[in-house]
Amino acid sequence: MSLSKREALKAQRTKRKRRQRITTMIVIGVVIVIVILAFAWPSIYNSLKPAGSFIRITPAVYPMENGKSVGNSNAKVNIQIYEDFQCPYCKLFTENDEKQLLESKYITSGEVYYEFMQFPILDATASKESQQSANASMCALEQGQFWPYHDMLYANQGTVENGGAFTNKRLQAFAEALGLNMSEFNQCFSTDKYSAEIKADYEMGRSLGINSTPTIVLNGKILGPGYIPYEQLTAAIDAAIAGGG
Repeated sequence: MSLSKREALKAQRTKRKRRQRITTMIVIGVVIVIVILAFAWPSIYNSLKPAGSFIRITPAVYPMENGKSVGNSNAKVNIQIYEDFQCPYCKLFTENDEKQLLESKYITSGEVYYEFMQFPILDATASKESQQSANASMCALEQGQFWPYHDMLYANQGTVENGGAFTNKRLQAFAEALGLNMSEFNQCFSTDKYSAEIKADYEMGRSLGINSTPTIVLNGKILGPGYIPYEQLTAAIDAAIAGGG
């Protein structure tokens, strides 16, 4: 075989290998893009989906409201409630126990200090509706509207966790419906400004052994995970006021 023929065959083999490498790189690139889109799509969809219709509320008046707490900070009884805004039993607790407690003599008499604790644990997709609703509630807190926003979230909780009830656009629409300064809210929300505070609440709960919501902590002691009937809660409050712990 002449030199020129060998060189021609070598050039063909080199060209074939180059094409194979390029094809392999293209296939790998396509696979990577597909994987990235698969993980990112819920977040992309979350940001693009219209807010749609939602329930509007009339903000309630809370006694001695201070951020995400109400009541006398020097009260004999300190209650912390660890919640996830997507949690259906948290909604049940809010609409029953919490409503009754906040309207009761315990708060107005200065006997109970009540604090909401962020405990977002139900995120199962990239949409992060638990984290984002917590984030939005803290941005509402920045404008002195934590409790109205808290009530708005539970009024519009979805029937399915991570099902789109708390998309970014809906969370922003809730804030606008409550009359918040949207420039300030959006800046706070888009930068996840209060992520450290949310994480601190979460880590505090984990340090106490909490792993579900709602969980009530009364004077440092867990009353029990899950929904607790109001009568059981008030019995524990009365015992603590009387000095029984």
